[in-house]
Amino acid sequence: MVFVLLGLLLLVLKLLHVGPVAAWSWWWVLVPFALAFVWWEIVDPMFNISQKRAMDDMARRQKERREKFRRSLGLGGTRRGK
Repeated sequence: MVFVLLGLLLLVLKLLHVGPVAAWSWWWVLVPFALAFVWWEIVDPMFNISQKRAMDDMARRQKERREKFRRSLGLGGTRRGK
């Protein structure tokens, strides 16, 4: 996401002819978009970064749901030893 935001910023600066970015070649302005593509299509699937993050988030939400259910039953918060 950082690469996309940087690319959008550079693109706007280039189109509005602001600062030194106006003199840069279009190749340098478009490099962050290429890096974002490489990240999402090669690096992320290779290391399962998004999938691991989604699984951790799902486990956290499941744990919170269980704790809320236990509190609603009057069984207290988390169990000790687990």
